Amino acid sequence: MKKYSNNRSIFTVVFAGICLLLAACERDVSDEVEFADFSNNPEVYIDGFSAGLEYLPFQGSRLDAFSVDTEEPYEGTSSMRFDVPNFGDPQGAFAGAIFPDYGGRNLTGYDALTFYAKATKAATINEIGFGNDFGANRYLVVKNNLRVTTNWQKYIIPIPDPSKLVVESGMFWYAEGPEEGDGYSFWVDELKYEKLGTIAQPRPAMFNGEDVIQQSFTGSTLQVTGLTQTFNLPSGGDQTVAAAPAYFSFSSTDPDIARVDESGQVSVLGTGTATITAIIAGVKAAGSLTVESLGDFVPAPVPDRDPATVISVFSDAYTNIPVDFYNGFFEPFQTTLGGVDLEINGDQIIRYTQLNFVATEFKNPTIDASAMTHFHVDIQVQEAIDAGDFLEIELGDFGPDNAFGGGDDSSARVRYDSGDLVSNQWISLDIPLSEFSTLTSRSNLAQIFFISDATISTILVDNMYFYAE
Repeated sequence: MKKYSNNRSIFTVVFAGICLLLAACERDVSDEVEFADFSNNPEVYIDGFSAGLEYLPFQGSRLDAFSVDTEEPYEGTSSMRFDVPNFGDPQGAFAGAIFPDYGGRNLTGYDALTFYAKATKAATINEIGFGNDFGANRYLVVKNNLRVTTNWQKYIIPIPDPSKLVVESGMFWYAEGPEEGDGYSFWVDELKYEKLGTIAQPRPAMFNGEDVIQQSFTGSTLQVTGLTQTFNLPSGGDQTVAAAPAYFSFSSTDPDIARVDESGQVSVLGTGTATITAIIAGVKAAGSLTVESLGDFVPAPVPDRDPATVISVFSDAYTNIPVDFYNGFFEPFQTTLGGVDLEINGDQIIRYTQLNFVATEFKNPTIDASAMTHFHVDIQVQEAIDAGDFLEIELGDFGPDNAFGGGDDSSARVRYDSGDLVSNQWISLDIPLSEFSTLTSRSNLAQIFFISDATISTILVDNMYFYAE
């Protein structure tokens, strides 16, 4: 069994809202119509909430993590205090909230969100920024890993393109968890938007500045990721923030092959090659996505087994068990990228690239497959197969204590050599669980590994399930 590092955001926002449905009607807009002017108030917290500001914690956050502190202001009479809980705190796993103004504000006259902050110890705030309103989060900005000290210091979070923020409701947000298991407190004061005029040298990027080439199929959708904006600050240092796709203007060299919408979703429409690029406020983003469409996609065979005899981990044909991740990224040795990032005509498919090994894990809860007889998976190797290539499938069980470690875990592998594999075609594997000979228990299964030791780089995976025959 292996230790893993799962690099995921600290929180998952679960929000149930009320949608306002607007009836479609085509009318000419009168020249006498006056559009509402939205407040351009730059203040968020200056000795108290600015008018219209609300406090809404994330689900799972400690609800009382935020308070007003009159003992520790940077300036004036009070500051915002945030108490990050210890690991295992029954009142919440982390501290996180948004501070919206649902009346909306016009922030086009500013170029940064600024504030002063300090903490009870040197720490790194996981995520902090603006543009989160528990809605579309259209213009979300995240500064990851903001380092704070025990002394008050001014921080600047630049706005990627102020012209976009005509009506913004997400004034401020943060999310932070225990550091090495321990909680701590930090303070924020003089939180406001400013026109500094000294934020310079914008350097936007997509895919973190890399030129990515990705093969796909007609009818599939891809997502532009790694969207950032970097500015030089008045201090002379650079500040990089993660920026929502709506800040970017995307273009395609051939929209008949691939086109991209405001959310950064690329739709593959035909056979051929197209390159996606982007700009922010007239500045070209570093990086690109070249889509090589291979044409129509042949899906994996649709399973037809009785659902009553199946425990499904990943398949559109069945109801799947809860899965913690399809790629936990085991540091520092794993190179595998990807996961459930390919959707073709509504069919979700796992795609792994740079494969050496990768795990799907389902420990919350584990599954009892003691009554199952086989493991099924459909695999497509998307490259030429050489004589020394192989693919191994490993199952891992957490043992009677139902927890990783403890000396009672077990695992086993089944190997497929080059002669067993086929290039660019689906192969359906129905593996008797008895072939996993060193798997001493199947009552607390928690992991499925695909291992190639880099002999095979790219595979598609579909229809992973256990069944009884």
